[in-house]
Amino acid sequence: MRLEGWHLIIIIVLALVLFAAPKLPSMARSIGQSMRIFKSEVREMKKDGSSDAKDSQDGSDAVEGKVVGHPDAKTPNMKAQNTGETDVPPSNRV
Repeated sequence: MRLEGWHLIIIIVLALVLFAAPKLPSMARSIGQSMRIFKSEVREMKKDGSSDAKDSQDGSDAVEGKVVGHPDAKTPNMKAQNTGETDVPPSNRV
């Protein structure tokens, strides 16, 4: 006699019923909670994706801001830089 896939499934189900019967309700409850969380996360991702698609159609990809140089590059007040009285932390680069 050769064991096939459905034979193994029946054996696993019987073993669960016999040995894990007291734990089955809590396992089913935790699986249900996990499925609810997963569905809500997928729903949130779809909602976020649809709002991103609407924003990109508007052509508002521009970001407002100003370009600043590196604090170590040619500061106007060399004395402040030498004494360490700057508001910007020193660079970590060597």
